[in-house]
Amino acid sequence: MGEKDIAEKHLEDLNDVFADIVNVLLFNGLRLMNENELEVDVKDSQFKSDGNLHEQERDVSKLWKNGKVRISIIGFENQTVQDYKMPLRIISYDGASYKKQLLDEDLHKYYPVVTMVLYFGYKERWTAPKNLYSCFNVSEELKTFVNDYKMNVFEIAWLDEKTINMFQSDFKFIAQYFRAKRLNNDYVPTSEEVKHADELTKMFTALTGDKYFEKAYNETRLIKQGDITMCDIVQGFVQEGRIEGREQGKADIIRKMLDAKLVSEQQIADLLKISVEEVKKIAAKVPVQA
Repeated sequence: MGEKDIAEKHLEDLNDVFADIVNVLLFNGLRLMNENELEVDVKDSQFKSDGNLHEQERDVSKLWKNGKVRISIIGFENQTVQDYKMPLRIISYDGASYKKQLLDEDLHKYYPVVTMVLYFGYKERWTAPKNLYSCFNVSEELKTFVNDYKMNVFEIAWLDEKTINMFQSDFKFIAQYFRAKRLNNDYVPTSEEVKHADELTKMFTALTGDKYFEKAYNETRLIKQGDITMCDIVQGFVQEGRIEGREQGKADIIRKMLDAKLVSEQQIADLLKISVEEVKKIAAKVPVQA
């Protein structure tokens, strides 16, 4: 399992974050799911192919129970790039969950399965298939007999501000950041407390490929006691830029900080003690990072 997958799952696997994502994206902000109603689900399932057993694993999965009654499995599938085979993957995961229920002799009541695909791409909207029919050609004569299967895709960077403000967990900072990236705006941090700073910065690093986030958090943790906010982390980001700026050329550090969008051109100018016009001129000479 790659570091990227581990970091993404680490934050979302926390019950308060998991419940918050479901309450906002599925229930439009209604607090229907309580973090105390969640229990760990076995994410691995097996299927047989070519005479051999193979494992398939969901990104994140929880059993949601009401009292002692299991009523749902919610699964997350994290995507930073589009996957044209995703509907096939989803139906195989969901089918494995239902098969598990059939084989559970202690289970006296079946329960539905819900899978959510969280898409973090910000350069383009999700245009890959969202249902089985879009994965292959189905003739009109067969459509009556071939069951379609849809998937639930949530484009995080395209959430509106009202929806993002419904989040009460650290996932709100993730959504705010990717919306800013999509709009090509500077990310403006808030003074809200970060509850899971280590997991949050690791997820930022995993999704963006930029280790500045973890470095900034570590810098902040050394110099500040008590609660940490996104403002603190961004300040740590600036401090890391100041340190690294001594070790590499101005053009590289300017481009790196602009691509991350955690600081404005004015902040970079103040940091490097040059004008905003010079920042723009230097940055124009360095290709934008993908």
